[in-house]
Amino acid sequence: MTPRTDGTSPDAMWRARRTTAYAMFALVVLVAFESFAVTTVMPQVADVLDGRTLYAFAFAGPLATGVVGMVVAGAWSDRRGPAAPFAAGVALFVVGLLVAGSAAHMPVLVVGRLAQGLGGGVVNVTLLVAVARAYPPVLHPRVFAWFSTAWVLPSVVGPSLAGLVADVAGWRWVFLGVAVLVVPAAVPLLGTVRGLGPVVQEDVGPRSDREPDDALRRVGWSVLVAVAVLALNLAAQLPPPWSHVVAVTAVLVALAAARPLLPRGALRAGLGLPGVITTRLLLSGAFFGAQVYVPYLLVERDGWGTTASGLGLSTAALAWSGASVVQGRLGGRLRSRTAVRIGTVLVLVGVAGAAAVTVLGLPAWALVVVWTASGAGMGIGSSRLNVLLLGWSAPRDQGRNSAANSIADSVGAALALALTGVVFVAAGGDEGYTDAGPFVLAFAVTAVLALGAAAVAPRVGVPTTERPDDAPSVGTARASAPIT
Repeated sequence: MTPRTDGTSPDAMWRARRTTAYAMFALVVLVAFESFAVTTVMPQVADVLDGRTLYAFAFAGPLATGVVGMVVAGAWSDRRGPAAPFAAGVALFVVGLLVAGSAAHMPVLVVGRLAQGLGGGVVNVTLLVAVARAYPPVLHPRVFAWFSTAWVLPSVVGPSLAGLVADVAGWRWVFLGVAVLVVPAAVPLLGTVRGLGPVVQEDVGPRSDREPDDALRRVGWSVLVAVAVLALNLAAQLPPPWSHVVAVTAVLVALAAARPLLPRGALRAGLGLPGVITTRLLLSGAFFGAQVYVPYLLVERDGWGTTASGLGLSTAALAWSGASVVQGRLGGRLRSRTAVRIGTVLVLVGVAGAAAVTVLGLPAWALVVVWTASGAGMGIGSSRLNVLLLGWSAPRDQGRNSAANSIADSVGAALALALTGVVFVAAGGDEGYTDAGPFVLAFAVTAVLALGAAAVAPRVGVPTTERPDDAPSVGTARASAPIT
């Protein structure tokens, strides 16, 4: 599976690795369906299980525990290869789905979601490591385009199918059905990644941050991030001013604990790899923090059913996939830094547009339209952020930087979901729809994050793999700063 550098054409190299691509595609399709399905049916689940106050928690909780899984998977993949962590991650993911699908109370469902998030975090990192080990850089845009394309079918039929399953067989089968299908989809990929060993010792070299005691410290920091995010979600259950005190403290603790898990300078948008991570954190927070309220608003304000409310998610996901395919075909003709700038602006347009639609009381179709623009932005921006991540990563750092990338994704989304959950409940959103206020506040929080992503997007830099001969260098040491 070692990438060839003997001048073989990209198409030939792709054909030699298409079995792995097919296996990854199948697994991502199922993960994508689960994501759309859960987002679609969660308003109904929260109503049936009387868990409106835990609505945001059901989304942020898995992201928080996913951070722990990512840290473990990054170091584990670098030392032993991605096969063992991949198998463990799939097992945890399935167990979480089974617990959530059999839950009789909302807290039990949340516990299942926490286990699901832990396993999903491991799987996410191992897939990125597999891409880095099995494919040469020239194929990375095509692979990530395939990943996005794997969301097309679920984005079209997922929300509607989830609503239909919930109406006919019950919402539990949205979880249980995916659990049944994940195992046969993962088994062929397990056989493939088993051939992708760890980074060879001469590539790793002597580094203190690879010692076992440091790995244990990193796991400890990741646990603290998860605890802080969970505490932030629970702040909504407290009366003011304690809810405000807990919320502010939890945000500060989460960011401080995340700092050792990210490249040096990430929290201040350093040029190069740190800028990639910062942009990823803000962009994910803006998009995913707002997304869960789109079907919720369509159900509560406009009276759409569970099946119809998934329309906003479907069109946005189609735009995501389509835009990702376009950027993949453009390849080097579209600079990654330019693509990230375009993507962040489109997400800002979508999130701010959702707030405007809600404030002005515009019809539901307007919300669907602006959210579709946000999906296109994610398709362009997130794919090229992945390309930039690998472009800034030496082989010995692929696992750790992939973990940092996924950690930024999850921390950004989890903090955004927790913050929007706090303001949503504080504004009376847990009492049923009475006015647009709770939704406006939720969208406003994520609009601020989108604005931040657009502002720091130029800091992603230009890695050597994309830099023309006359382009200025950002400095290898600074751009590829190690994770401390």
